[in-house]
Amino acid sequence: MLALRSRAIAIPRARTSNRIAIAARFRYYSVVANAPIPKKTKVWDSAEEAVKDVKSGDIILSGGFGLSGIPETLINAMTKRPDVKGLTAISNNAGAGDHGLVKLIKSGQLDKVMISYLGGNKYLESAYLNGDVGIELVPQGTLVARLHAHASGEPALYTPTGANTEVEHGGIPIRFKPGGMKAGVLIPGNKKEGREFNGRRFILEPAIAGDVAFVHAWKADEVGNLVFRYTANNYNGVMARNAKLTIVEAEEIVPVGSLSPNAIHVPGVYVDRIVKATEPKSIEVTKLAPSKASQTQESSPAEADNKAHKDWRHRIARRAAREIGDGFYVNLGVGIPTLIPECFDDPPQHLDPNVKVWLESENGILGMGPYPTPEQVDADIINAGKETTTLLPGASCFDSAESFNMIRGGHMDVTCLGAMEVSQAGDIANFMIPGKLVKGIGGAMDLVSNPDKTKVIVTMQHVSKDGAPKVVKTCSLPLTGARAVSLIVTDLAVFQVDRAAGTLLLTDIAEGVTLDELRSKTAADFEVASHVATF
Repeated sequence: MLALRSRAIAIPRARTSNRIAIAARFRYYSVVANAPIPKKTKVWDSAEEAVKDVKSGDIILSGGFGLSGIPETLINAMTKRPDVKGLTAISNNAGAGDHGLVKLIKSGQLDKVMISYLGGNKYLESAYLNGDVGIELVPQGTLVARLHAHASGEPALYTPTGANTEVEHGGIPIRFKPGGMKAGVLIPGNKKEGREFNGRRFILEPAIAGDVAFVHAWKADEVGNLVFRYTANNYNGVMARNAKLTIVEAEEIVPVGSLSPNAIHVPGVYVDRIVKATEPKSIEVTKLAPSKASQTQESSPAEADNKAHKDWRHRIARRAAREIGDGFYVNLGVGIPTLIPECFDDPPQHLDPNVKVWLESENGILGMGPYPTPEQVDADIINAGKETTTLLPGASCFDSAESFNMIRGGHMDVTCLGAMEVSQAGDIANFMIPGKLVKGIGGAMDLVSNPDKTKVIVTMQHVSKDGAPKVVKTCSLPLTGARAVSLIVTDLAVFQVDRAAGTLLLTDIAEGVTLDELRSKTAADFEVASHVATF
């Protein structure tokens, strides 16, 4: 079957004529109908049969972000093979509740996980701190880059992410001895080679090779071409390309030729086996937009503004919003930063009404919208906090590799994130308290890896729950990034950071806060601007 497509072109006008002639140039596109295709199908009858060749000691790559796009059908099939043990799983995270890879940890089949983020997975956190399982924490962008490197036939890569931190120094233990931290370290972290390029420090990260990949797709045809849906793309594509054996569970298995060649995310050459996905999709956090009724019951704008002024979180968000300009590309971390675009919802409104921004979510959205109504909830559209969200007109969705390329490459104008400590030189610590709290690195190290191009703003309380200062001369906790922060916004003050000189300048102070009080709650030296604003 031949398809004709015409394209109008402008013919340069003659010197003696003002007319422009329009001609049609025809291009021919060939789509062969009813052509023979390979008879061998990649579709298997059951997930249990498809995973039969997974053996003890294998490295399993498992797609998904939070609970979005996780291969739950294949994971369940593996739990039915309790004889297969000593597995290593590589994924962004290890599931939540009773969903995801945590099932294989509870069944005793997983010996180690290489992940970016634990989040609220208390079972895994406890198992790690007790020495029952090994965890190798890897920055989210580095994890996907290392997977992509092997898929591309490359042995290693240099990245700025994690330079001058415990990721470079190998200071995060992979496994404690039985009995936990007090018994000592069984497997230390892996030290990385560092090197300077154009005045910036980079570290050498080895490629990651998988034995088996478990992938969740929206659609797969019988020869293995895959299509993902919205943010369920995440790690699935890169993992499908990486492993020796790629097994896909698909929501829909369609005949060859049913998928547009333009729509295919992963070509069939990477895929070995396909099964029907039978497990329902789960949502980790269903977050909804305020209902019309709640908005009707809202107090007056003046009262709402006063309430927000008294709420320290909104006070911080409102001040941070002043740093964001119209048309900016912005990445917002979890917590206080998510309050900045409150103009999407009901008052208080923190961004100037004339300021319209493109919000990037590291799991694969550019053009993230407000929280959904109950009718708009979609398990395949979530944000980096694993919450339900929506897409704005002009939005795009992509995989984790694309997301972190734009982040590390400095294509974001601003990133806002929380912290446990920030030093006067702009060092930031926000991912763990050794021996007590292990949330994971997530995307934070990548987000602060290019501070010369992307302005890094920290939003946090000025002191911790026990009253200890969080703005300090030198961080005592493991660093997320060195000399990365340009602005610190707390509930008490705003500091500009001179990252080169390692100094702070006080530019704003909260109403009702005295300079003496601020000094008593700040464990760092700072200068005071000639004019200090209030907020």
